[in-house]
Amino acid sequence: MKNFTITEEYDFDHLIETKINNNHKDYLSWPIVYLLKNKKTKAAYVGETTDVLTRINTHLKSEEKKQLSSVNLILSDLFHKSATLDLESNLIKYISADGQYTLQNGNLGISNHQYHEKKVYWSLFKDIWEELRQLGISRHSLDFINNSDLFKYSPYKSLSKEQIKGLKMILNCLLDENAKVSLIHGGAGTGKSILAIFLFKLLKTNLEDFNYADFDEDDEDLFLLLKKVKNKFKDLNMALVIPMASFRKTISNVFKNVNGLSQKMVIGPSDLAQNKYDLIIVDEGHRLRRRVNLGSYFGTFDRNCEKLGLDKFTASELDWVILQSTKSIIFYDQYQSIKPSDTLKESFKKLELAPSTRVEKLKTQLRVRGGNNYIKLIHKIFDAPSTLSLPPYKTKDYEFYLFDDLSEMINRIKEKNELHGLSRMVAGYAWEWVSNKNTEAYDIVIGENQLRWNSISVDWVNSPNSINEVGCIHTTQGYDLNYTGVIIGPELNYDFTSKKLTVDKQKYKDKNGKNSIQNEEELLDFIINIYKTILLRGIEGTYIYVCNENLRRFLQQFVPTFNPSYTEEKLIKFSNTPTESSIPFYDLNIAAGSFSELQELEKVKYIELDSLENRDDYFACTVIGESMNKIIPNGSICLFKKYNGGSRNGLITLVEGRNIADLEFGSNYTIKEYSSKKLTDEEGWHHEEIVLLPQSYDSNFKPIILRDEETIDFKTLGIFVKVLKK
Repeated sequence: MKNFTITEEYDFDHLIETKINNNHKDYLSWPIVYLLKNKKTKAAYVGETTDVLTRINTHLKSEEKKQLSSVNLILSDLFHKSATLDLESNLIKYISADGQYTLQNGNLGISNHQYHEKKVYWSLFKDIWEELRQLGISRHSLDFINNSDLFKYSPYKSLSKEQIKGLKMILNCLLDENAKVSLIHGGAGTGKSILAIFLFKLLKTNLEDFNYADFDEDDEDLFLLLKKVKNKFKDLNMALVIPMASFRKTISNVFKNVNGLSQKMVIGPSDLAQNKYDLIIVDEGHRLRRRVNLGSYFGTFDRNCEKLGLDKFTASELDWVILQSTKSIIFYDQYQSIKPSDTLKESFKKLELAPSTRVEKLKTQLRVRGGNNYIKLIHKIFDAPSTLSLPPYKTKDYEFYLFDDLSEMINRIKEKNELHGLSRMVAGYAWEWVSNKNTEAYDIVIGENQLRWNSISVDWVNSPNSINEVGCIHTTQGYDLNYTGVIIGPELNYDFTSKKLTVDKQKYKDKNGKNSIQNEEELLDFIINIYKTILLRGIEGTYIYVCNENLRRFLQQFVPTFNPSYTEEKLIKFSNTPTESSIPFYDLNIAAGSFSELQELEKVKYIELDSLENRDDYFACTVIGESMNKIIPNGSICLFKKYNGGSRNGLITLVEGRNIADLEFGSNYTIKEYSSKKLTDEEGWHHEEIVLLPQSYDSNFKPIILRDEETIDFKTLGIFVKVLKK
């Protein structure tokens, strides 16, 4: 039963007060949420209030809000102040990342409100979101948005209490008369990028239209600090400097979709020589470069140094930042410096000691759900291996496993990607990138596994084929992943006698990463930083495969070895009624009619499955027979994702059709690998032929081939995800 109302769309004009009075009198002094919008310009504003008439009248006087033409109210008898603040915050976050509307909202007040029964109201928000999709106000599912960069790096992200502390600390840095440079130390996952982007939007937001009633105590402190900063600096000429081209492109796309921001505000270090700025914010400051191993960039580096009056042999891009800004905020982590071209640690140490530098630190790790214990373990393994004496890491909150079989790890990452998205294979730079010149060649060959490096360098994580490729440090630094499969290459090993990690320089293939290095200890430091950085990408889990036997034996002492019995096979429980953690189980043997009729049978059972998001998209059934026994043993219970469009070629599918006769199922269903040929004519495209391929050790099983009219009465029901139980 629906327990909220999204009202009809009212014109946003002088008659709106009368309409609300007449139609919603019970809610005039009740917490509500509202959405102002203009369908033509695709501009919108989300608000929350307990005095709707006063708030709407305030908006009618605002020049910016007058450009909006309609309003919907979201009403519920369940609402209270904390719930509507939370709903407002969620709507701002998700509407902004959805991309349908550009929001006029500022991002102050988007704090992470905690209150009783917050989970209940999250469920209510999901229902409200689905109705907004029905009304055409939003487009994408929440799951899709959660994995998008527009959401992950949105300046509308809710800040935790620790992040709010960090934000206040940075605003105080700006108010510090003596601080020309604020150097903010923060390890991987401490939210440096989120804070940089949030701060940028905050400083570009007009404060005139804020609803003070929306703020709690923490917000009010933040507002007063921001007001002081804006009064002091007025309209700041600002730039966000991101040294890595791939990550810069991603954040540039985020800025393009945010009101008040533009792509031109996100620049590379090479652009610094062109302009001076009131404020420069640098994300990933450890990747600012010096004049070492720059390849084709040598010319630009030298010209910029000459233009700025600097000695090219001793200067770095860090000097450009300081010279071209009245004030600068530099986020920095010395443990993520990964190449000799990176500005030296000594340069940052010298900057720290300058009287015009203020030094602060972000302490709380926010990315990895394994928490600080996981972070500490990774640092101890690589920084102080001889001191380790810990039991194998174990927690229910994080999947951290060592794999003996690389193909098993690859399959696990693909399964996680199917279920959760943003799961990728990443490796140390221990193999030449030969596929860059020969797309048919393989770069990484380990046993029977043949893999290719990332086919593109910019925004590889989000590219369509990235799940079938392997990323490196240069294409993943700065990015969040849900699950990371890390291959530690043959360049890194462990010596049990000295109790130290060792490096084989010949097996490290990043030429620009080693050419100027004479000391192997220095190279080892860079390689250790690379592995620590990529091992801290995964939000939900990290898997490791190690090429060298000694290093694998060393890690086995602290990292649990993956065992398939840890997976969902142990967790299968059947029930006759659905629960919040179950998916339907259909018995194809009892199907007399279509699959839609099968779903309505009273005898449908349910399977309990942990760790499955968006479970409404999934179902399970038993696969009978030997026609797919290379992949699916006879009698296996298998997980399927409902088919909702997209290419099926090369995927294992459960299909239904009048012209299908599968003796193993004895019905109009079959499970086979799908392949099709399409024909395009003046009427559009249609299937010329569909081939359903068996994958069996028994060569007597032949493909099922459907041609012409046979392809019409044909339906793909689901895409095979994995075997749950054999």
